[in-house]
Amino acid sequence: MVGGPFYKVRLGRKDGFESKAVRVNGQVPQTNMSVNQLIKVFAAKGFSAQEMVALTGAHTIGFSHCKEFSNRIYNYSKTSPSDPEMYPKYAEALRKTCSNYLKDPGMSAVNDIMTPSKFDNMYYQNLQRGLGLLATDHALSKHPRTKPFVDLYASNQAKFFEDFSHAMEKLSVFGIKTGRKGEVRHKCDAFNTIKA
Repeated sequence: MVGGPFYKVRLGRKDGFESKAVRVNGQVPQTNMSVNQLIKVFAAKGFSAQEMVALTGAHTIGFSHCKEFSNRIYNYSKTSPSDPEMYPKYAEALRKTCSNYLKDPGMSAVNDIMTPSKFDNMYYQNLQRGLGLLATDHALSKHPRTKPFVDLYASNQAKFFEDFSHAMEKLSVFGIKTGRKGEVRHKCDAFNTIKA
């Protein structure tokens, strides 16, 4: 629908019988993590740094709430109001977009300002230009273990699509439940109800 690659989605995946937010901490990437922490989170699940960078390319569509990147655009340091690695006019536009985010936590900005509704490799090109929204995304373009993959995907959309597809297929079978340990949900956002 948005121009991205095709990949197989296996049917019948079972989900757990309970879902608790407290069990998520440390299990999924957070916007305040360092690249080394991100690599560690993904490695604990069997994903390489390259697979992590490919999966992060999903940020080519969607949005992030202002609170997730406000530290980059407000009171960054004593010498700079915003992260000096962020393109200045971009930071200024984000400050306007997020001006009321403390009162309205739903305020957000698109992750990819150039092609927000298209699944492409522009996200990686944006990172190279100082147009990365999240600190973690920007850091990928600077860290020696991830920068080569950012550069590769910025210059080669076909390779990004190929690697993203493979990583998504791998992610789709990570930690699957079998037997009586889970259920195939009738509705993705709700547990099945048993009728007596």
